[in-house]
Amino acid sequence: MSLRFPIFFFLFTLFSLPAFSQDLLASQAPIDRRLRAVDSVALRRVIRRKEKRLDEELYSTWNTERAHPYTEKQVASALPDSVKIDLRGFCMPTPSRNVTSRYGYRPAFRRVHKGLDIKVYTGDTIVAAFDGKARVVRYDAGGYGYYVVLRHHNGLETIYGHLSKQLVTTNQEVKAGEPIGLGGNTGRSFGSHLHFETRVLGQPIDPELLFDFPQQDVTGDYFVFHRPAGLPDANAALLANNDDIGEHDADPSSALPAAKSKKRGSRDMASNSSSPRYYKVRKGDSLYTIARRLGTTVKSLERTNRLNSRSKIRAGQILRY
Repeated sequence: MSLRFPIFFFLFTLFSLPAFSQDLLASQAPIDRRLRAVDSVALRRVIRRKEKRLDEELYSTWNTERAHPYTEKQVASALPDSVKIDLRGFCMPTPSRNVTSRYGYRPAFRRVHKGLDIKVYTGDTIVAAFDGKARVVRYDAGGYGYYVVLRHHNGLETIYGHLSKQLVTTNQEVKAGEPIGLGGNTGRSFGSHLHFETRVLGQPIDPELLFDFPQQDVTGDYFVFHRPAGLPDANAALLANNDDIGEHDADPSSALPAAKSKKRGSRDMASNSSSPRYYKVRKGDSLYTIARRLGTTVKSLERTNRLNSRSKIRAGQILRY
C-alpha cells in the first residue's frame, strides 16, 4: 500500500500539471493581449513623433494654381538656417543619363537656368523622385508647357516640365517611382527633354547636388541646404516667383560645362564667397544704384554681364555680380 501511493501521486502530478499550466496561460491571455495593444499604440505614437514630416514643418500653404507662390516675406520667415533633406527612398525621374543643360547662369540669355535638362524622347515615362503629393498639374504655354509640381515628405518640391502628357491629378498622393507624366516638347522648349527642378520653399537647388544622373543614384543619404545669406534682399534673384515661368528654359546647346563628379555621402551646400551671385533688376534701378547697393562698381557689373555704357537694363533682368 505504501508503494502504490507514491506511484499514484506521481502519475496524478504528471498529468495534472500541463492542464493547470494551460488554465493559467488561458487566464492570462486577455491581459497579455491588452498589454500588447497598449504597447502597439504607444509605439506608433513614438514613431509618428520621431518621423514628423519635414514638409509639414516647412510649408503652411497649399497652392494648386502657381508653381512658385512663395513671397520673399514667406521665405524669410519660414526658411530655417539649414534643412536636412533625407534622400533615401529616392527614384530617378528618368533612366536617361544624358544631361543636356545644367543649372546656372546663362550669359547668352542673361538669366539663371534654375533646373536641369535631361534628354528624353516624347512618350518616355517620367516618374516621381520621392513619395509626395501633386500640388500643381497645369499647362504653361510660355514656359514649362505641361508640367507637374510635387511636394515631398522630405521637404523638397520637384518640378517636371515640357511633358507631352500628365498622368496625375492635383492633390493626388504619389509614391517614388510612380509614373506622373510622359516626356515631351511642350511650352518654351527646343527639342524633347525633361526640365527638372528641385526646390525648398521656392529656393532653387542645383539638382546635381542631389542626383547623379550619369550614375543613376543620389549623391548621398542626406543633403544639407543652408539658408542663403542676405534673405530677402541679397538673394532676391534666386527667390521663386512668377517671373521664372517663361524664362527658365532655352536651347539645350547652351549647356554650361559639366559639373565635377560627386562622391557618395552626405553633401553640404556651404556658401562659397567665390561663387557668382545674382541680382534681379527692380523698377527704377540703374547700374549705378545697383552697384552701390551691392558694394561693387559699375565697371565690374558691365564686365561680368557683358554690358557697356550704352546698354539698357530692364526690370526683371538678372545681373551677375
